[in-house]
Amino acid sequence: MKAISLHVGGIVQGVGFRPHVYRLARELALRGHVLNDASGVHIDLYGEPTQLARFIEQLRQCPPPLARIDFIHESPLPMPPWPPQDFEIRSSQADDKATVLVSADKSSCDACLAEIRDPEDRHFDYPFTNCTHCGPRYSLIRALPYDRVNTSMAAFAMCPECEAEYRDPMDRRYHAQPVSCPQCGPHLSLLSVSGEVLCDDSSRAMDLTADMLASGNILAIKGLGGFHLVCDANNADAVALLRQRKHRPAKPLAVMVPDLDCAKQLAIGSQEEWQLLCSREKPIVLLHKQPQQSLVCEAVAPGIDRLGLFLPYTPLHQLLLARCGFPLVATSANQSGDPIITDSEQVLARLGKVVDAVLDHNRPIVNGCDDSVVQWAGGQMQVIRLARGYAPLCLESRLDSQRETDGDWLAVGPQQKNTLALNLGSHLFLSPHIGDLFSVEAEAYFERTLATFQRLYSIAPAGIACDRHPDYSSSRWAHARAQAGQGLLPVQHHHAHVLATMAANDISSPVLGFCFDGSGLGDEGEIWGGEVLLCRPSGYQRLAHVRSFAVTGGDKVATEPWRVLLGLLAYELIDDSIHALKLPALERLGELQRANLLRLTRSSRLKCSSMGRLFDAAAALLGFEGPILFEGQAGLFLEALAAKSQPKNGSSNCLRLAITPDDKGFVLDGHGLILAMIDALRAGTDVSAEQLKADLARQFILALSQAVLELADHYPDLPVVLSGGVFQNRTLADACVAGLQQRGRTLLPWGQVPVNDGGIALGQLWAALHGNKGESLT
Repeated sequence: MKAISLHVGGIVQGVGFRPHVYRLARELALRGHVLNDASGVHIDLYGEPTQLARFIEQLRQCPPPLARIDFIHESPLPMPPWPPQDFEIRSSQADDKATVLVSADKSSCDACLAEIRDPEDRHFDYPFTNCTHCGPRYSLIRALPYDRVNTSMAAFAMCPECEAEYRDPMDRRYHAQPVSCPQCGPHLSLLSVSGEVLCDDSSRAMDLTADMLASGNILAIKGLGGFHLVCDANNADAVALLRQRKHRPAKPLAVMVPDLDCAKQLAIGSQEEWQLLCSREKPIVLLHKQPQQSLVCEAVAPGIDRLGLFLPYTPLHQLLLARCGFPLVATSANQSGDPIITDSEQVLARLGKVVDAVLDHNRPIVNGCDDSVVQWAGGQMQVIRLARGYAPLCLESRLDSQRETDGDWLAVGPQQKNTLALNLGSHLFLSPHIGDLFSVEAEAYFERTLATFQRLYSIAPAGIACDRHPDYSSSRWAHARAQAGQGLLPVQHHHAHVLATMAANDISSPVLGFCFDGSGLGDEGEIWGGEVLLCRPSGYQRLAHVRSFAVTGGDKVATEPWRVLLGLLAYELIDDSIHALKLPALERLGELQRANLLRLTRSSRLKCSSMGRLFDAAAALLGFEGPILFEGQAGLFLEALAAKSQPKNGSSNCLRLAITPDDKGFVLDGHGLILAMIDALRAGTDVSAEQLKADLARQFILALSQAVLELADHYPDLPVVLSGGVFQNRTLADACVAGLQQRGRTLLPWGQVPVNDGGIALGQLWAALHGNKGESLT
């Protein structure tokens, strides 16, 4: 016989790992024990060498469904005089320094769903049914190791039947920490907006909720990581009322559908998109709308050709949708811009005038977590919002004690789409989506998320990385802590964008990074956003950029796209020539107002090189009339318009984004591109005006992709990174990726890291771990 000890790391707690090990050891006639501690799973094994080798091989090849093994470290054990006679599961051990990975919340498994539908099963119609293979994890954990006493289920004493399942290593509910049933677990209650309990029986509460939704009411419903605001997705009056009460006039609303068949009635998807929709993570998936459908009203996603759909991911959602029989709007319960609300008292205090009732339950949400949003773009999954199902995201890197910095780091992210990142040795963590840090509530949510990671991992970072912009809330927070003795590393916004994808791929060698977004503080006080960078973790060199232009109006620039159009024309044409164009977007301005704005623009010292703003100008030119009411609206307008284009066979793209060299690299002539579009509009063609605008929208996007490919040709030996929120435009991403693949170029995939600002914290962390000094290499 031989004796060995195994230390297993990764996502190995709360996923049925110990019973899996128990069953495998018994099957191979091995003796010993398995236990959890804060660093992972420890297994002592005694047996024949061939069986021990088989055990390790099978554990690597076939772990539990929700597990992720990052390493198995093997060491010899002395053979005792009397080896164990059996294999056992031992109680968890606490430790001061946790390095085990916390699993994200997962959707209901098929076995649990079958039980809640079976009248003969004791879990029938029970909205909190779960097992080792599904259910809440991150949202209810207070501390590691992941045991019931360290979760919000600690207050629920198990009944004899649940405890029998919990104690049986051969049962799929063995040590499933949220295990419960109608006799011993959480229950639902329906509350009025004054807080009165209308019903505290779970099944009856769901019946009443379904009736209220069918009658056009708006309810707040408590899910895994927070509350949803819910109404009938095909009731135009209810949707309009929700928009009015929530002050969300145009931003698309997510729709929860009962099953895949219903989703296919509402949207057009590829095989990959349907697989995303049905995956264990059950994210919101952005899909093309079906042209003719009658299940969801137009007000859910007005003026765009996309629809965000997701499937029910808890027993509660499954049971409720079965009662309703129609798709439901299910959007985060918050006032627009604030973080998701996690308890009913906050709902009643802050949303009492938004909802007509509240479906609550008495299992506390320890860690709030929104719904993830993804799409299929460029032949891969693209994460738009990293949250439930995927987060906390943990990446294993090759960085070790030989790296250039000592200790662990915390990165506090940007102002918008904020997330936090930190490392524990070679483990890199990216938090769930926090949101835009524009309110006291959002800043408090930032603090709570940080407190969660401090509580779980006892972090004491040697330094803090932040955005270079000093007025971001996260940057101010970092500067205040740095004054208290911690190191501080400001990282340039677009450099961090590219580094996020490098970190996702564990790459430290130079890459060619295209970073197209709305805005970020660049060098010498300029506003960047259309950048091509030679990137290393230690610094960057600006190789190319969108030709800078001046705009006026401060923050209004991001909401009034005609200002960008005017700014682009101000240096190309005199006032009379601009007036002679008779552009509808500018004709709304009075002659005196237009003249004053042109004068202010030409005298402005603030320069902008943003590709996102260039999209805004093109949208204004092609008919986008109103103010921008949510981020990316102009881009979605252009993409929906481009989808209506009907190019003739063999037709070429008449628009081009000219690339000209300057003393520091290359300049992308956005001014010339907009002027060419104006010339095409004025010249007219044999197609209708609307068809011409659609053709120009498509050609505009393809002109940008062609410029990406031309610039990539100048640096043929570098891997390519596409980063920044502009690459959420699927038409652009698809064209760029296809062109790069045709050229045989290496393109680093996004993985599960958001391409938008949600990934910046990870990029900041990657810079810090490589000894970045926060400086340009130019």
